[in-house]
Amino acid sequence: MHEQAKELWPELDWIKDEKLREQVTNTWALALEQSPLDAKDLLTIPFTLKVEKCPVSFMAHKRAVVHISLASAKAMQEFMGEALPIDFDVVVAGAILADVGKLLEYEKIDGRSVVSDYGKYVRHPFSGVGLAMQCSVPEEVCHIIAAHAGEGNLVKRSTEAYIVHHADFMSFEPFVARLK
Repeated sequence: MHEQAKELWPELDWIKDEKLREQVTNTWALALEQSPLDAKDLLTIPFTLKVEKCPVSFMAHKRAVVHISLASAKAMQEFMGEALPIDFDVVVAGAILADVGKLLEYEKIDGRSVVSDYGKYVRHPFSGVGLAMQCSVPEEVCHIIAAHAGEGNLVKRSTEAYIVHHADFMSFEPFVARLK
């Protein structure tokens, strides 16, 4: 599962801290072990079940979020400098892990992606944090996982969590808007 996680995520190499990179990789490996989905499914299942016939795969969305997050963090750092410190490793790790819980929340039945029985009770921000904690992911990254979705509106987000949250929603909301 470790190698599958690395194949899915070439962006892991962007995490300079070796320990953090390994913790993020281990979290994805654990999720793949526990998931009713396999790594190949992630290349074809929709990134959201909230958009009927969503045309974008889980991995395409997730990788876009990582790229948008890092590009945003770099632009903010370039123009705001020391006035707004940003930890790029935390941004990348959080963006890679934000939806790792969906591996437990989703399953395929008769070729269709659906919410799993587990997912009916536990949304991916919660299961994602649980998986990450089992792999000793630092709290500032767990915070991003917990705060990236709507549940995060109930907490004070870190700068890195705001970046990932907005990157995630800017690549989700246009699909929802097309339905209206």
